[in-house]
Amino acid sequence: MLTQAMTYKNLSIKDILALSIETGASDIHINVGMSPVFRKNTELIITDLPSVTNDDAKSMLHEMVDDKAWEKFEHKRDHDFSTKIESGHRFRVNAHYQRDSIAISFRVISSDIPSLDNLYLPSLMKDLADLPRGLVLVTGPTGSGKSTTLASMINLINEKHAKRIITLEDPVEYALINNNCMIEQREIGSDCPEFASGLKHALRQDPDIIMVGEMRDLETTSSTITAAETGHLVFSTLHTNNAPQTIERIIDIYPGEQQNQIRAMLSNTLQAVVSQTLFRRIDKPGMVPCTEILLCTPAVRNCIRENRIYEIPNIIETSRRIGMHTMDNSIANMFFEGFIDREEAVMRSTNPGKMDKLLTAQRNEKSN
Repeated sequence: MLTQAMTYKNLSIKDILALSIETGASDIHINVGMSPVFRKNTELIITDLPSVTNDDAKSMLHEMVDDKAWEKFEHKRDHDFSTKIESGHRFRVNAHYQRDSIAISFRVISSDIPSLDNLYLPSLMKDLADLPRGLVLVTGPTGSGKSTTLASMINLINEKHAKRIITLEDPVEYALINNNCMIEQREIGSDCPEFASGLKHALRQDPDIIMVGEMRDLETTSSTITAAETGHLVFSTLHTNNAPQTIERIIDIYPGEQQNQIRAMLSNTLQAVVSQTLFRRIDKPGMVPCTEILLCTPAVRNCIRENRIYEIPNIIETSRRIGMHTMDNSIANMFFEGFIDREEAVMRSTNPGKMDKLLTAQRNEKSN
């Protein structure tokens, strides 16, 4: 429970969001019948603010959207958008219904785009930003930092190269400023109706690099792979936990009679899969990512083409010298460097028994 007094009445949603920034929250949740809830360093905190009524929730949403967006929300019962408060802080927002009442979830968007080094991501990520063409996927569960990673990679390209970059986002999160690159950010729903149509037209807009916020469906996935196949560098995301699952998810989106074809296309265009998840830091407040990295070597491309996806984990494990590593490798490294807790490292590994033995052996080796 937050200890500071927050019993103000009739707070606007902008006031609540400003308060969340003061407390260092990453997420804010509005549910009817409850006080606003903040998430800070993975933990949910129930505030001492007044309980939200259904009329309150409606007023909050009306304060942030226009009549057209309100009609869309009432029709679809879900609406994604972004909002900003007077301090300049921006938020990604999802409004939805639950138990026939309005609920709203906010994610704080940092005003500054962190560097890949400051995110504690592997240095290999910088090499992926230098690729001339192909498909690079950043995957992980919701809230794992995928958007931040992509923004950091785009920002690095913006500092090093003179390229034309088009992003398709729902909604636009980080505001990218033209430096060496010419950047266009198109928001789904306002600048273009959907990812697939935005991709179709983007190919006629002379891009060097395209960033697709999420490969959600067959049409978007197909258009994304086509863009990579036609010589562009394409970045996108999926809600998958590791590289083999990512490849299988893409193939399974297609009808059975098209899956051999997509295996061949994917084996030619895919350059890398970076899967990530966030761990709470123990050395100071904040989060740190653990990652799995797959690079598409000839051996990996053969596995994709010949439907031997089950062999990919072994290839990752035996290819550390070129920068590949498993999630468990990354978790162990983050523990040994003093960033994450031992119990969480073991619990969230893919093989807790093996991880426990590894960490114990390493501790015994250091003590000797």
